[in-house]
Amino acid sequence: MSEKYYLYTRKSTDVEDKQVLSIEAQLVELREYAKHENLHIAAEFIEKKSAKMTGRPVFGKLLAEIEKNGGNILAWHPDRLARNSVDGGQIIYLLDSGQLSTLKFPSFWFENTSQGKFMLSIAFGQSKYYVDNLSENTKRGLRQKVRRGERPGLAPIGYINDVRTKTVVVDNRRSPIVIEAFGLYAKGASRLEDIAIFLASKGILTKSGRQFPKDKIKRILTNPFYYGHFRYFGEVHEGKHKAIISKKLFDEVQATLAKRGRPQKDATAPQVFCGLLRCATCNLAITAEKKVKHQKNGNVHEYVYYRCTRKHKTIQCKEPAVTEPDLSVQLSDILHSYAMPKSWAEQLETMLADDETKANESSGLFVANAQIRLASLQSKLQRLLDSYLDQDIDQPTYRAKQSELMSEKKSLEEQVSKLTLASNAWVEPMRRWIETAVSLRETANNGNFVAIKQAFSEIDGLNLFLKTKKVQPTAALSAFPPKNIWLALRATKEKAALAGDNSDFSPFLVRMKGLEPSRPEARAPKARVSTNSTTSAGFIIIAKIFHE
Repeated sequence: MSEKYYLYTRKSTDVEDKQVLSIEAQLVELREYAKHENLHIAAEFIEKKSAKMTGRPVFGKLLAEIEKNGGNILAWHPDRLARNSVDGGQIIYLLDSGQLSTLKFPSFWFENTSQGKFMLSIAFGQSKYYVDNLSENTKRGLRQKVRRGERPGLAPIGYINDVRTKTVVVDNRRSPIVIEAFGLYAKGASRLEDIAIFLASKGILTKSGRQFPKDKIKRILTNPFYYGHFRYFGEVHEGKHKAIISKKLFDEVQATLAKRGRPQKDATAPQVFCGLLRCATCNLAITAEKKVKHQKNGNVHEYVYYRCTRKHKTIQCKEPAVTEPDLSVQLSDILHSYAMPKSWAEQLETMLADDETKANESSGLFVANAQIRLASLQSKLQRLLDSYLDQDIDQPTYRAKQSELMSEKKSLEEQVSKLTLASNAWVEPMRRWIETAVSLRETANNGNFVAIKQAFSEIDGLNLFLKTKKVQPTAALSAFPPKNIWLALRATKEKAALAGDNSDFSPFLVRMKGLEPSRPEARAPKARVSTNSTTSAGFIIIAKIFHE
């Protein structure tokens, strides 16, 4: 009994398949080919779907049948089986695994050999390239059409697509009805639903014979196509088609839509500080509320209050509201407590520059020595291999010594890599943090609400609560030094104030050897910390945080 074959035909409705034989023609050709070649057709699989994307159901059944029972495939051409890399790869895999014995094509030669599979993969690649290239050409053609002032796609109601000239022309029957609909809505007495009823009364309905929904009517009334422009991928282009309404009428319709539509809330007021605080009693968010007061003399005053949302299901919150100016003053005071004096920043910048220079020198010396050592190890490995090949040493000795040298080389390479990448990695982040910390004072003094909120977003680990009209930062500084860098700065300032250190820059602000933490890899000298310092601990923590 001859081997069984599964006949597969495919035809899509896509442009690239218009010149391909129809399903009927493929079946006739393949059946005659099978009869001529004496091939046994076990089943026929017919599919009408594009092969550009994966997920063809009939093709999936074909592969499942082959994986289960084995067999061969008979198709008109490889592009009938796959036009994407996944489906093509599945065919190649089934050939490699032996579940698929061979493929037969009247218009393509194939043998289940390495050369045959190579040629098959090229055919699949060519099919995919053809589809991709066709897609690019189509998009290019659409862009050119837009540049000519022609809108791709179906014409809107009131126009028709002229298949002879491939242009959009005015629908003489429907266009007067659309013009009348625009005029009715511009008067302001009609709703979107009324316009839909009017169009339905004139015979303009959906494809299913129903009245247009309100959102469809709104799309019609906001479509610039009717006054001579068109929208394509979010951009408005000037069209070469004939306008049926004036721009003035279109603008009147847009004004009516805006007037009858729901007013949009101003997202910037009065919610500047919303999202920044929570209620200390119930832990819910703080919201903003605007109050308008009209005086008898005609003056109008607006006030913005911040209060708890009071939406907790079990806690009855009675926290009072606070005015926006009062809240701004309190937040500015808190920012001052985290601001770094400029004199401190200048001294720290000097120390950073000094540490950076010393780090580069020490790491550079270490890397240079390490490179010499690595070259020596590589030379030893080569001499060891030469001795082994010349049979001067036996295999166990060679392997043991090679493993020892390779281990030492790898450890040294890792040290060099780590030191090269991370020697000064902590410097730039710390420099940027110093700039931010100094800028907090100016932000607090300016009183710009948006800038104040943005500044608080820069302070990591700080949560603000509102209690009895007072802003309370989370957590008292119970432990010193704290791990958070901002808390370290604040603690340092408080310690200096308690110690009565009123100088611009305390001589004990940082450790004697600078800010850079020691690196055992570079054998840097260990840092010494002044024992009588009131503020050094905080900045040692700062340096360590950035180094880690």
